[in-house]
Amino acid sequence: MNQGDGPSHQRGCAALRAADPSINTTDIVDVFLLHFYLRAADPSTVCVSDSVTSRKKKNLKLFGFLSPKAERVQKMGRFLNPLMGFLLLCSWVAIAEAEYLKYKDPQQPLNVRVKDLLSRMTLEEKIGQMTQIERSVSSAKVMKNYFIGSVLSGGGSVPASRASPESWVAMVNDLQKGALSTRLGIPMIYGIDAVHGHNNVYNATIFPHNVGLGVTRDPELVKKIGAATALEVRATGIPYVFAPCIAVCRDPRWGRCYESYSEDHSIVQLMTDIIPGLQGEIPANSQKGVPFVAGKTKVAACAKHYVGDGGTTKGINENNTVIGRNGLLSIHMPAYLDSISKGVATIMVSYSSWNGKKMHANWDLVTDYLKNHLQFGGFVISDWMGIDRITSPPHANYSYSVQAAISAGIDMVMVPYNYTEFVDDLTFQVQNKIIPMSRIDDAVSRILRVKFTMGLFENPLADLTLADELGSHEHRELAREAVRKSLVLLKNGKSADKPLLPLPKKAPKILVAGSHADNLGAQCGGWTITWQGLEGNSLTSGTTILGAIKNTVDPSTQVVYSENPDTNFIKSNKFSYAIVVVGEHPYVETFGDSMDLKIPEPGPSTITNVCSSVKCIVVIISGRPVVIQPYIDSIDALVAAWLPGTEGQGVADVLFGDYGFTGKLARTWFKTVDQLPMNVGDPHYDPLFPFGFGLTTRPEHTERLEDLSSKGERISTQFSIVLVFIHVLFLSFSLLSMAV
Repeated sequence: MNQGDGPSHQRGCAALRAADPSINTTDIVDVFLLHFYLRAADPSTVCVSDSVTSRKKKNLKLFGFLSPKAERVQKMGRFLNPLMGFLLLCSWVAIAEAEYLKYKDPQQPLNVRVKDLLSRMTLEEKIGQMTQIERSVSSAKVMKNYFIGSVLSGGGSVPASRASPESWVAMVNDLQKGALSTRLGIPMIYGIDAVHGHNNVYNATIFPHNVGLGVTRDPELVKKIGAATALEVRATGIPYVFAPCIAVCRDPRWGRCYESYSEDHSIVQLMTDIIPGLQGEIPANSQKGVPFVAGKTKVAACAKHYVGDGGTTKGINENNTVIGRNGLLSIHMPAYLDSISKGVATIMVSYSSWNGKKMHANWDLVTDYLKNHLQFGGFVISDWMGIDRITSPPHANYSYSVQAAISAGIDMVMVPYNYTEFVDDLTFQVQNKIIPMSRIDDAVSRILRVKFTMGLFENPLADLTLADELGSHEHRELAREAVRKSLVLLKNGKSADKPLLPLPKKAPKILVAGSHADNLGAQCGGWTITWQGLEGNSLTSGTTILGAIKNTVDPSTQVVYSENPDTNFIKSNKFSYAIVVVGEHPYVETFGDSMDLKIPEPGPSTITNVCSSVKCIVVIISGRPVVIQPYIDSIDALVAAWLPGTEGQGVADVLFGDYGFTGKLARTWFKTVDQLPMNVGDPHYDPLFPFGFGLTTRPEHTERLEDLSSKGERISTQFSIVLVFIHVLFLSFSLLSMAV
């Protein structure tokens, strides 16, 4: 029953009881409601008496009331007719409103729904939509009381350790029910970082980080990865991901360089095909800039970090990008044009500055260029506490930061904790006309547009129908394929005519060494289960490189693992060859900024000890090129494996020749850090391994098939020659006999 009906009934019943206290309220209300229900089902019904039995019709003397007291009610008709007519009219209006609201009708055009809902919202409700808070400070009560528009999980923020899809769905739905219980029932949108798979969630498939995917130059592959990631994220009830990162990393000293596909914007542009993988293919007739999300198996994506985050001075995180406007637009902007053309739902602003101006306060680039010039129709979101960092030190003048960020064009603010301060401050500034209501309406319209587009109003609650997608065999096989294609062979043998790879699977004894050989956390890198990532094998499920090697070699081959063996141990064991797996420790953002880019110990010692004692293959696990020149001469074969994720079997697939090496560097590999920044096309370009470099091998089984094919062709040719010879002899004898 619509809430508006209650007071009308109460007033009508009170009037009747005042005239005749013996009349039972229930007798009246039952018929009163029945009349409304029949009218709703069939508007042509004039009164309840038209739709009831003839026996009951006898008692319907006044407005169709089915009451034992009908006779007395009839006597009061002259007094009640005007009052009841008015009450009926009010009730019908209330019911009509309850039955049809334009914003709840999915058949209405998108902009009509947005406009209708916006017109009904109070300032408090609008500002709530602009507020994104962290899971740990959220509750159904907070959602309801503050009209919160969005919740997120920060890195490692989970409902419980090793939480199941059931736990995730229950948590998300509990918060959603709080949002739906508000006056207008606007659903919230839950967001999470899913930058290489659903990386916060235990047992999810962890794909290679973007630095490896760029090597593949395979947009169809990343589209499939996007689709798989969307399914796994939806399996936990979450409809929004803060991915992809489309930064163009121009200096590997930056701690986020592994989140970038390449130093070359054209490769980054190719990789934006992950967006239709995440969101679905945009319809051919879509309006330019309008966001698109296909349905319950897809998620809203977020292109980040707008703009120029990969070009900061010395690669220092959140630093200043010093470059002319033409350089900014030609290097760092193109991937955003591609993302918008593919219907990306949201764009996240960078912590960094452009020529001294904080991006979170840059009206020229956020509003005038992104929204007006590029016609981006989704919403712009801040980074984590991004508006706080407009000032130095952060949060030094929060009122100024709020005013600068919202005025610049930030639509949703990732607060994430002290939401009451943000809500109060923004409310004050709007009420006092510091920030115009038109700016608030623009922000909320964009947020609502994305929510309507996603179908959140029709399907706000999550379920467990996709639970089996999390970490599925199909997705792990896709990740394994991505690992294979992301590997780059930088050296293969001391001379080109004596390649070491592919390795023989059958050997008496082989050595596997290095801190990263049996280390799933190191394979995955940062943004895995926790924000900074973790070392070791307990963080999630997957296959280490050591495990993959053991799975691949012949059963008769003895595999010996020693993390950092000394030379005496190596020489005394007479190994056929050694595989050394070393690299960087996991890191994220500023914690990964490095001015020397050295492999941490004991990695260099392990390389030196092993490669001086036995034929060695060195596999580097890193988020970027690292210093390797001092060791290159002692290494027999060198492989860049980047940060491959949970499916280490993909590394063994290629080392042992089941598949060939195909990857080409998407980043320049420097000789020394003194050369940095150094990118392809720069003057005095003098790398250790240039952009685009990568040796190739062919799968062993392909070679065997080709050998058999060649052998068959030779036999066939020889047989044909014999047949021709016999045929010639036969003709010769025939002619001879005829002559005789």
